[in-house]
Amino acid sequence: MNIVLVKYFMLYIVPTPIGNLQDITLRALEVLKQADFVLCEDTRQTKKLLDNFGISTKTIRYHEGDRFSVENCLNLLKGGKVCALVSDAGTPCVSDPGWQLVRRAREEGIKVCALPGPSALTCALSASGVGGGGFVFLGFTSRKPGKIVKLLKSSFELEKPVVIYESPYRIIKFLKLVKENFTENITCVLAREITKTFEEYLSGTLEEIIKNLEARKKILGEFVVILDARTAQAKEEENEESNNW
Repeated sequence: MNIVLVKYFMLYIVPTPIGNLQDITLRALEVLKQADFVLCEDTRQTKKLLDNFGISTKTIRYHEGDRFSVENCLNLLKGGKVCALVSDAGTPCVSDPGWQLVRRAREEGIKVCALPGPSALTCALSASGVGGGGFVFLGFTSRKPGKIVKLLKSSFELEKPVVIYESPYRIIKFLKLVKENFTENITCVLAREITKTFEEYLSGTLEEIIKNLEARKKILGEFVVILDARTAQAKEEENEESNNW
């Protein structure tokens, strides 16, 4: 049964697979088929996805850092075109481009609809076993060590697991920075290549994980880093609360 895209909305935020192409939703495919344009972070990357499902919708690059690109895409919407906004992988606007266009669209009274779908954040958290309650999501952090330490310190004070995105080129340096500036009893979970052939989860102390990574000839794939610096009391309180769900 085909899903009919009722054009009440002009801008659709469409999550795309973070690895396994079969993770795309039926609704997302239908929106991508019926939209006038697909606004992409990288048209070459998006074309692979569209070609895989036989979708021929025209693609346009959306460049968050270029105001002319933002204005061009906004003008399409103001001109009555239905656009599907995607990033290279996962959900747009969540540590990915898109939020500026969404903000401008709302300011112009353009209807926006966000579809549910794949997210590295939720995948990693659900498989980590690090609590089932609240968490602090920081996305990609600053490159300045001082700012990272300050941000982590304030986040740890909330007594919630902290989730960060980190590149394979900086992951060891980042973990060493955490180890040098915070208590040794932090539990760490790393997730990489989620939903792909070489999906991997590492868990343990910071020292254990650093040694594991340093022993590798090459580190591939972006990481979801989950840091749990909660006190035993905070963990116990969350366990008690979860029993009442």
